[in-house]
Amino acid sequence: MKTKLVRIGNSRGIRIPKPFIEEAGLDEEVELEVHGNTVVIRPSQSIRAGWATAAAALAATATGLLDPAAATDFDRSDWTW
Repeated sequence: MKTKLVRIGNSRGIRIPKPFIEEAGLDEEVELEVHGNTVVIRPSQSIRAGWATAAAALAATATGLLDPAAATDFDRSDWTW
């Protein structure tokens, strides 16, 4: 789809058709990036996006650790029970 840049004060903007906005999942706030001569518009993500899922995965592990426990030299030689 071709469109034209329109003046908005000292800036320029484009009108994005509603179906494009819905399909891309855009909301009131978006992030813009420039890659070469291409402008990328994508939905803005919350800083803590995905934290709830990560916390649930952590809680589901038997040890509460994401990585398996690994013995250290201290555990093998210096520590006594």
